[in-house]
Amino acid sequence: MTATTDRQPLLRADDLTMTFGGITAVKDFSFHIEPGEIVGLIGPNGAGKTTCFNMLTGFYAPSNGRVRFKGQDITNRKPHAIARLGLVRSFQKTNVMKRLTVFENVLTGHYMASRQSLLATFFPGEAVRRAEREARESAAAIVETMGLAQRMNAPAHLLSCGELRLLEVAVALAAKPSLLMLDEPAAGLNSHEAGTFGAVLKTLVGRSIDALLIVEHNMDLVMSVSDRIVVLNFGRKLAEGRPAEILENRQVAEAYLGKAAA
Repeated sequence: MTATTDRQPLLRADDLTMTFGGITAVKDFSFHIEPGEIVGLIGPNGAGKTTCFNMLTGFYAPSNGRVRFKGQDITNRKPHAIARLGLVRSFQKTNVMKRLTVFENVLTGHYMASRQSLLATFFPGEAVRRAEREARESAAAIVETMGLAQRMNAPAHLLSCGELRLLEVAVALAAKPSLLMLDEPAAGLNSHEAGTFGAVLKTLVGRSIDALLIVEHNMDLVMSVSDRIVVLNFGRKLAEGRPAEILENRQVAEAYLGKAAA
């Protein structure tokens, strides 16, 4: 985890807009994430959540607006450059290699932080050997943190759905992010698995990462783990507040359920 020493937001987005041809997917979206926070980003299907994720992480270049991370303007930077600064995201499609063990998957995820030059690969000195030891120690510690110690040497294809989701987060943690962004991380989990998953997520901030942003349709999970929630609807920010405030917000209820139901 990279320490944050100033008072500025860890991540700040100002007036983000994304257009595809003549269609505006996101319009004038602004929000921020403070160190120590878990922020939930929610909204009905098609609200623009994944588009926002893609703009924040460099996969889309915003049509307008700016993104700042740790005080640096990262708008239009390449995804790999943003990840190296400590802003790491997951994807809805799994990043787990099913034939590798749990430990091997997490160790592979350390590539970003510990890769060596070609010369060092063929002629490893003490520095390379030390880096390899540290990577293995870190991988084992991450597996423990995610509650998968008993499955350390199990092939990933033998894991349950809940264990696979935990492993996906473990692989992302191997990149040593300051801000971890999770896109639909609880997809496919039952209520018990989602509860276990959420409990683990809450232990990460301040221990393994500085902050967490989560996009998720499981409202019970989002409400239980988030310090603050941002609601998108039709590409615009509809509401922002603590979970209890969002639950009581009539506009949010209408967006999800329709005016008659709200």
